[in-house]
Amino acid sequence: MIRAAFWAAALPWFPVEATASDCRLALALALDVSRSVDAREHALQRGGLVAALNAPEVRRAFFAAPLPVALAVYEWSGPADQHLLMDWLLIRAPDDLDRVADRLASAPRAGTDAPTAMGHALLYGAALMARGPDCLFRTIDISGDGENNEGPGPSQVYATAEFAGITVNGLPINGAEYETEIQLIPWFLDHVRHGPGAFIEVAQGFADFERAMRAKLERELSGMVIGIALP
Repeated sequence: MIRAAFWAAALPWFPVEATASDCRLALALALDVSRSVDAREHALQRGGLVAALNAPEVRRAFFAAPLPVALAVYEWSGPADQHLLMDWLLIRAPDDLDRVADRLASAPRAGTDAPTAMGHALLYGAALMARGPDCLFRTIDISGDGENNEGPGPSQVYATAEFAGITVNGLPINGAEYETEIQLIPWFLDHVRHGPGAFIEVAQGFADFERAMRAKLERELSGMVIGIALP
């Protein structure tokens, strides 16, 4: 059986700032940096995420409920090519989002010449969740410009126990490897989307990544507000 424990041993350890019920959502953002993503596209993706985190509607969604959100960010490509850009941080105030945005804007790219091993990327995310804060909900938000082409696919890793209680939302970047949505969009719908309430948000090329990430974050964060009572 494929186990996320393999990745837990490989993840660097940093102090986690949360305990049980201290946060409403643990959100891990996973960015595709496989060999199909060139330098310009990587800049659009990374810069798009930074801009999305600074967008007023996204910031409002982060602070729309009393319990904070815990955020982590990593890049992924090949079977052993995952790089943690930002370890778990409780987003309690706008300054915390500023810290994340500054870190993402300055961190170097992880790699450039590895295949698209999405199953391994998801296992890494599951291991990140396993050692992270115990929030009310757990979501991996994964972007990609192509289908899995190395190692187990998403459907295989979702069959393991590590993904119980984890939602996976997808952000397919259409028009990169595929000129139409005939292949990529249905593949994300059928194989990447996972868990109750899971969805995908399509970026029509890397230039559209910022808009798609803004919409996706706002939907993910706002959805976690419903049913959370004031302390």
